[in-house]
Amino acid sequence: MATTPKNPDLSPSVPAGGAEVVLERKTQRVEPPKMYQVVLLNDDFTPMEFVVLVLQEYFHKDRETATQIMLRIHLEGRGVCGVFTRDLATTKVEQVLQVARHHGHPLQCLAEPVE
Repeated sequence: MATTPKNPDLSPSVPAGGAEVVLERKTQRVEPPKMYQVVLLNDDFTPMEFVVLVLQEYFHKDRETATQIMLRIHLEGRGVCGVFTRDLATTKVEQVLQVARHHGHPLQCLAEPVE
């Protein structure tokens, strides 16, 4: 014994004229996440060696690369430490600011969108 569905939305529907309906699949494009660069800013009080250690510890730079970035910060006033997704960049900024404050240094760090 066949029963008719009680919910009309669940019953199969055939358009007028008996033709079948074909649904087309549309592919969705997923955009890559927006990236952010973590930047250290120069100040007159934070020791250069501390900046090098921060770059090694939190950005996994070797000593030579960390020294080059530190010199760029010192000479140009700012230096890019790395490029990350927003959440990771924010975490890196917070880690750097926390360790700088713990050691009594006014080192400034920020994340800005990559253009």
